[in-house]
Amino acid sequence: MIALSLAEIAEVVGGQTHDIPDPSVQVTGSVVRDSREVGPGSLFAAFVGERVDGHDYASRVVEAGAVAVLASRPVGVPAIVVDDVQTALGALARHVVRRLGATLVALTGSAGKTSTKDLVAQVLRRKAPTVFTPGSLNNEIGLPLTALSATEETRFLVLEMGARGIGHIRYLAGLTPPKIGLVLNVGTAHIGEFGGREQIAQAKGELVEALPPADEGGAAILNADDPLVRAMASRTKAKVILFGESAEADVRAENVRLTDSGQPAFRLHTPSGASDVTMRLYGEHHVSNALAAAAVAHELGMSAEEIATALSEAGTLSRWRMEVTERPDGVTIVNDAYNANPESVRAALRALAAMGKGRRTWAVLGKMAELGDEALAEHDAVGRLAVRLNVSKLVAVGGIEASWLQLGAYNEGSWGEESVHVSDAQAAIDLLRSELRPGDVVLVKASRSVGLESVAQALVESGAEGEVAAR
Repeated sequence: MIALSLAEIAEVVGGQTHDIPDPSVQVTGSVVRDSREVGPGSLFAAFVGERVDGHDYASRVVEAGAVAVLASRPVGVPAIVVDDVQTALGALARHVVRRLGATLVALTGSAGKTSTKDLVAQVLRRKAPTVFTPGSLNNEIGLPLTALSATEETRFLVLEMGARGIGHIRYLAGLTPPKIGLVLNVGTAHIGEFGGREQIAQAKGELVEALPPADEGGAAILNADDPLVRAMASRTKAKVILFGESAEADVRAENVRLTDSGQPAFRLHTPSGASDVTMRLYGEHHVSNALAAAAVAHELGMSAEEIATALSEAGTLSRWRMEVTERPDGVTIVNDAYNANPESVRAALRALAAMGKGRRTWAVLGKMAELGDEALAEHDAVGRLAVRLNVSKLVAVGGIEASWLQLGAYNEGSWGEESVHVSDAQAAIDLLRSELRPGDVVLVKASRSVGLESVAQALVESGAEGEVAAR
């Protein structure tokens, strides 16, 4: 974080100093909520969770080098006491962002947020120092913590914004007002909580409403291929830039294809030129993500050649998102188990089909959460798609949602042993260990709550014997 005194922080967050001998002492390290991440000069934010109370770690974090604790009660060590730690953290982030000279880029969407955020960051940091959201820390706590990790040298701040309902993105954008807003898509993720795609579009569009007008540098970057996103152009005074495969897109892809290993390649067109891209990532769905990143980079002054080079060299930064590992015995494990919704599962299945040409393919799938009344139909549709894509074997893991996956595959014509329903992750591991053959490709994907990353990890460990070549 940029250096601030404890007295200044207390004023910004409306707190009272307790047990602080010298309020002029500065926070020169990071602002953290995990006591294990504390270092010299840190500020520790003490949150009260369901099982752990951060206030109980106050003495420990000060011993580890923290200069103070941001707390909701006195803790016997230097502290700034506030009514609500989350609100105070947001106020501090807003203050720091205002003082920074960085350009703030915010993005949202139903699917692909984290992968696209990682691409945007990898492209922009070739131009100037860039700070971006680690993993999927895109909520009311994770977003301010990311913003507070910026320093005086930071020129681009890339923030992922998630939403569980109307008003959430408006709140986040108020904490960290963006200059550039990127909306990827409107899908069915969390549709059970929102109530419909129109409501999801309403929530995602709050990002473009928060942008400054075009004459103040505001830019709304919208997916030309998604009608609900494209319609958001009417909700902003910012400059509108379209990306996609549509001929009307300002930043578009032509001659899209997949390499023999399932990696996308295309001709990138921007208003200032064109260049060829061959990505290291897997699956055609990354073309849209790459175009979104390219649109941001072009708006910030990068050439088509610079953008194409960066996209061609970009890799996976966040765990369990199309994370590809090749075992010494020739089995390929695709760990995409961080989360799942209908759009991302369909994209992953198509990537599996592309990667598995001439090889046996396995789709190990589990529950897609928060689909509400659409759950049965969406799981059934995914099971059917696995059959249409000629996936060799579907392994549906878990309870009733898994049975819907298998039912969809069965009704689409999957007979005999082409699909199987197992009770849990361990049963899937046992099945795969006994039946995998050299050359097989295995996709593992489900909502985070299912925990199917354990399946992918077990398969990597059982086949690698300490010698893994990972891409």
